[in-house]
Amino acid sequence: MPPVTANKKFRVLIVDDSAFMRKVLDTIISSDETLQVVGQAKDGREAVTLAESLKPDVITMDINMPHVDGLQATAQIMTTNPRPIVIVSSESREGADSTLKALELGAIDFVPKPSSGIDLDMQSVREDLLRKVRMSAKVRVVRTASRLASTVQAANAAPASSAATQKSVPQPRPAAASASLDQRFPVVVLGASTGGPATVMRLAPGFTRDFPAAVFLVQHMPASFTTQYAAQLAEFTGIRVKEAESNEPVQPGTLYICPGGQHLRITPTGRIQLDATSGRINGYLPNIDVTMESAASFAGSMAIGVVLTGMGNDGAAGAKAVQRAGGLVIAQDEATSVIFGMPAEAIKAANVEQVLGIDDIYAAIEKRVIGLSKTAPVGVNTPVGVK
Repeated sequence: MPPVTANKKFRVLIVDDSAFMRKVLDTIISSDETLQVVGQAKDGREAVTLAESLKPDVITMDINMPHVDGLQATAQIMTTNPRPIVIVSSESREGADSTLKALELGAIDFVPKPSSGIDLDMQSVREDLLRKVRMSAKVRVVRTASRLASTVQAANAAPASSAATQKSVPQPRPAAASASLDQRFPVVVLGASTGGPATVMRLAPGFTRDFPAAVFLVQHMPASFTTQYAAQLAEFTGIRVKEAESNEPVQPGTLYICPGGQHLRITPTGRIQLDATSGRINGYLPNIDVTMESAASFAGSMAIGVVLTGMGNDGAAGAKAVQRAGGLVIAQDEATSVIFGMPAEAIKAANVEQVLGIDDIYAAIEKRVIGLSKTAPVGVNTPVGVK
C-alpha cells in the first residue's frame, strides 16, 4: 500500500438545487486546504450518478430538491454506493423530521442552513460546516439497512392519510408493565453517538411489545430532536417507545429515549430522574456513563450495557460499572461501526468479551434477557432446559 501523502485532500461533492448556494458552499469548502470540491449536483438524481462516478470522500446534501430529493438520494447512495453524507439544509433545524430520517438512513451529521441563505449567513456556520465535513470525510461508512430506505423511497406514493393513521393508533401497554417498583428486572442501556440513528434502526426492530426488560437509548443528539426521534423510531419496532419523563416508573416492555440536553439516571426506587442543570459531564450531554452507572446500581447483575458507534469515550466508565455489578457488556465491532471510538474505549476499560456486529447484538441481548426472565418474548421459542 503506498504511503499517504501529507498534502492529500479529501474530495467533496456538493449537492444543492440552488446555483448560488452551490457557489457559496464551493467557496467555503475550497478555502480549507484539506478539502477539494470535485463536483456539484443540482438534484438528487445527479447526486446518485456523480457519487458513483466521482467516488467522493464526503457529500454535502441538501434535502428539498426537485426530481429526486435529498432523502431519496441519501437512501439510494447509502444502500448501493455508501459515502459519508453531511446534510446541509434549511430544514435541519428544530428537530426536523427530514433531518432525522436522513440520519437514520446513514447520514453522518447535519448543518442547519440559515433561513435567508445569503452568503453572509452561511459564513456564520462556516467553521461548523468545515469541521463536520472534515470529520465525515475520514469516516468509513457502512451500508445501511434497506427497510427505512424503502419507506422513504415509497413515501411520495403512499396516501397522505396512511402515515397519519399509523401514528395515531396508540401502542398497547405491555403486559409486563405491571411489575412493582420493588422488583428488579433486566435493564438494557444502549449508548450511541455519531452514526447512532442508522445503527439503532438496524437494532430496534428486534424488540417486541412485551419484551421483559426496560430499554434505555442514550443518543448524543440535540434537545430539539429527541421527541420526534422517539415518534419515528416507534414506527420501526414493536416495543413501546417514548421520550423519558422525570419521575416516571421504569417498566419492562418500554424503550425510553433520553431527552436531548438532559442526563438520565435510574433512582434506587426504579424511577427516572432527569438532570437539565449539570451541563456537559466529561464533555457529553446527555452522558451515557451516567445512565449506565445508575442502571448498574439499580439492576445489578440484571443490567446490560451496549456501547454502539460513536466518537470519544462516553460509555466506557458505564460499561465498567455494569461489569463490576455482574451485568453483561456488549460492544459493537469495528467492522460495523461508523466510528469505532466509543466501542474501542469500552472494550479497553471493561475487558469486554462480547464484541459483536450490529446484526448480532439484538440476539445477544435477547439471550441474556431470556436467561434472566421466567418468560420469553412472544414469538421466541424457549430454549430446551429453560423453564
